[in-house]
Amino acid sequence: MTRKSRRLILIAACGSVLALAVGLILFAMSGSIVFFRSPTDIALQSIAPGTRLRLGGLVKDGSLKRGPDQTVDFAVTDTNATVDVQYKGLLPDLFREGQGVVAEGVLEPGGQFRADTVLAKHDESYMPREVADALKAQGRWQEGGPNKVAPAVKPSAAAADSTLGPRSER
Repeated sequence: MTRKSRRLILIAACGSVLALAVGLILFAMSGSIVFFRSPTDIALQSIAPGTRLRLGGLVKDGSLKRGPDQTVDFAVTDTNATVDVQYKGLLPDLFREGQGVVAEGVLEPGGQFRADTVLAKHDESYMPREVADALKAQGRWQEGGPNKVAPAVKPSAAAADSTLGPRSER
């Protein structure tokens, strides 16, 4: 066997091992990849029930309903479409109507979203990047305004938070 043929066999073997490793990594990660969707994306795209995803938008005013055993029903909107969400568990302290939220869970038949994780914004000026991008795409983003959302959406209750004093005193 010549030196050139040994080198080609070695390169082919290394390439095969590399391709197998990449394939195994992608296969292992395929179950853990969760895509972000806005309510409009869910309304316009045919997303199969049982699909795991992240839903982001604003908690619709008047939609928050607390039930027994820490069950909470609310709606997430991006001002164009709305998705009903059901969550069982404790909500973050800053969760309230009119605020930005990202919920991770499963889309069920009938269009309801069953969340197993709810993330709320962490201060008056923060909005999750995906939510802000979705609102910008719809022309609802307003630079420098309350929550940076155009006036059609109720401003945050930042005044109520400011009466509590600095975070270190809470």
